[in-house]
Amino acid sequence: MGQSPSAALDRESSFSHRFGFLSSSSLGSSDGFSDEILANRDFTAEIPDECLAYVFQFLGPGDRNRCSLVCKRWLCVDGWSRYRLSLDAQSEIEASLPSIFMRFDSITKLTLRCSRRSISLNDGALVAISVRCQNLTRLKLRGCREISDKGMSTFAKNSKNLRKLSCGSCTFGAKALNAVLDYCSNLEELSVKRLRGIHDGAEAIGPGTAASSLKTICLKELVNGQSFEPLVVGAKNLKALKIIHCLGDWDRVLQLIGNRNRNGKENLHLNNYNSNGNNDALMEIHLERLQVSDIGLSAISKCAKIENLHIVKTPDCSNYGLVSVAEHCKLLKKLHVDGWRTNRIGDEGLVAVAKHCPNLEELVLVGVNATHLSLGAIASNCSKLERLALCGSGTIGNTEIACIAAKCMALKKLCIKGCPISDIAIEALGSGCPSLVKIKLRKCRGVSCEAGEWLREQRGSLVINMDACEVDGGFEASVSNGGIHEVGVDYPQVVSQVVDRDASTSSNGRLALLRSKFGLFASRNFVACTFRRWSNNEDSFNGNL
Repeated sequence: MGQSPSAALDRESSFSHRFGFLSSSSLGSSDGFSDEILANRDFTAEIPDECLAYVFQFLGPGDRNRCSLVCKRWLCVDGWSRYRLSLDAQSEIEASLPSIFMRFDSITKLTLRCSRRSISLNDGALVAISVRCQNLTRLKLRGCREISDKGMSTFAKNSKNLRKLSCGSCTFGAKALNAVLDYCSNLEELSVKRLRGIHDGAEAIGPGTAASSLKTICLKELVNGQSFEPLVVGAKNLKALKIIHCLGDWDRVLQLIGNRNRNGKENLHLNNYNSNGNNDALMEIHLERLQVSDIGLSAISKCAKIENLHIVKTPDCSNYGLVSVAEHCKLLKKLHVDGWRTNRIGDEGLVAVAKHCPNLEELVLVGVNATHLSLGAIASNCSKLERLALCGSGTIGNTEIACIAAKCMALKKLCIKGCPISDIAIEALGSGCPSLVKIKLRKCRGVSCEAGEWLREQRGSLVINMDACEVDGGFEASVSNGGIHEVGVDYPQVVSQVVDRDASTSSNGRLALLRSKFGLFASRNFVACTFRRWSNNEDSFNGNL
């Protein structure tokens, strides 16, 4: 419209020149397309290999396997553009390894997994893989019981670009890991789980040349995890340390880590180095099912840059250790505490967190008997709190939830499980927590299905998941970006579930009954009194802090 016929003709001619394979002359007469030509023509022939490889990146492994069967070209493009590969690492696969890695010659991430009932590939196969995969940066081994220290040592010599190693249920031990730490100088992540070669009396592991590059160490279910002490202490740029269900006393290891960070800060101050030279880089510590006490918690409090701390099922830890952490780790953003119902961590430790950690964004309390004293302090002082999970506590009731609803203005996700709350708490949430987008209620017997429907009616945009109602559906999303990990059989993953609001509507009679019920509460002015009481006591809470 508004263009000359010659301009339109030029544009059409340019389009035909650029996409000649779609021109009418190549497809048939102007009266109609030739079915025979259309059936035999490959319209992807004009697409460059790089573009085709880019499209393949959006497909899953199954779809890519099917695409590789279309033609030889697609088979070739899929081979050189695939960087991840997962293999069933049984012994029978050894004969096929040359052809597999001749086709997939660009692999950087490899997973070798073998079931318990099968015999895994051996040292020779692993060495052959290391020779053919020169670009390998990540390796995951699961159940490869035929790989020995000798095979892993040779693999490490051939895989000097390795950055990430994860091994579980294997039989090699300290010699293999020391070889990896010596030869793979760029190693950044090391995860070890159930290594049978790591036993009592095993030689020390680390630090090796990889100590300067390691950023994450994860140790799970080890009989003698203390053999990693030289590595954990010597990794001066370590940012994340996870020790889960490992036997032995871990207070000594944590003390060495704390002393290393303290000495690093003293040397930094004396030598007047800039901030880039600070060795105090540890930002995440995860302690689960360990023999660790307040001595260990006091030691890690010397790591002042910690932002993420998990204290899960450590029965020897108490308020004293948590107070020490709160007083020194003021940058704390995520705190997970599973008190295992030992009643050793409670209001005293949480009040210290509220006082010294104003940047707290995520708080998970499992089996911790917190009351309105600590929750009110956290709600008042931690203005950035966005994610809160309260599970398995007999002291968290309507009063505590009303306090949270009145003061947690930034709260977005809330999970309450196994707490003695009732419909009164749901009424408080109906008008509180203005930023709330997701709420999950589990095993709260005092909360009725009608209360959930009322809350959904009051706040239409709120995503609600209640086990009292069988109308919930959709996908599940984690409470936090990193997710709340499962910490035991009695504590499933804290999630929020998307609910179809149209499917959750109920009869008008039940809603009318609920309205009358809440009307009775309103006449008693229960919630209003509760909010007023906490508002009046807010100054006293702040004064105590």
